Parts: sequence; C-alpha cells; structure tokens
Amino acid sequence: MTGEATNPKAYPLADVQLTITLMDLVQQAANYKQLKKGANEATKTLNRGISELIVLAADTEPLEILLHLPLLAEDKNVPYVFVPSREALGRACGITKSVAACSVTSNEGSQLKSQIQQLKVAIEKLLI
Repeated sequence: MTGEATNPKAYPLADVQLTITLMDLVQQAANYKQLKKGANEATKTLNRGISELIVLAADTEPLEILLHLPLLAEDKNVPYVFVPSREALGRACGITKSVAACSVTSNEGSQLKSQIQQLKVAIEKLLI
C-alpha cells in the first residue's frame, strides 16, 4: 500500500499545512496528558463525552476498523479528521508504534484550549 492512493472513505483528509498543525497539537496533548492513543481508547473518550477532537490515520489497513469513529464522533458532535500517515501519527503521539487513531481529550484549565478551538474551526471548513 503506497501513501499515494488514499482510501476515499478517509474523509475529511487534512492537507499538508493542517496535518502539521494537527501533529503539533497531538504532540502537545501527549505532553499535557490530554491524549488517548488507539481506536479503542478514542472510542471510549467519545462514549464518555471527554473527547475534543479525533485524529484518524488514512493509511490504516483495513480502514474499516476505524470507520465507526466518524459516525460516533458525528453523533457526539466531536470534530474528526484524517491525516495521511499512521506512522507520523504514532510519532506525534510520542510512541514508536504507528497509531491508527487518537483522541485529544478535554481538560478545563488546559493551555491547549485555544489551539483546539482553532483546529475545530479548520476541520469544520473541510466538511463544507
């Protein structure tokens, strides 16, 4: 599987600039302990209502293992976005393994609030 052919189901897909911004946020969220890594953990944060943002990897094989997340996210009114590479997502999460999905969780006094807010707006623009 090459990085060229992105699964059409991986929508909305972040462009290069947004991907960089997202990875940056994911990295900071990991530092602030506001990150849950993996599809199962992301699902839990959505169900518990503590998720601010869901980041999914478009090169996950098979992608179907993630496709319950956008549905759940829409249900819970949480923005979600695909990034091209799960390798890069894993690195941003601060681990050596690749990560198919992660969830940036909410935290009242968080320094990340404004960044999360800006990203939410950027992601909503993708969906229009």
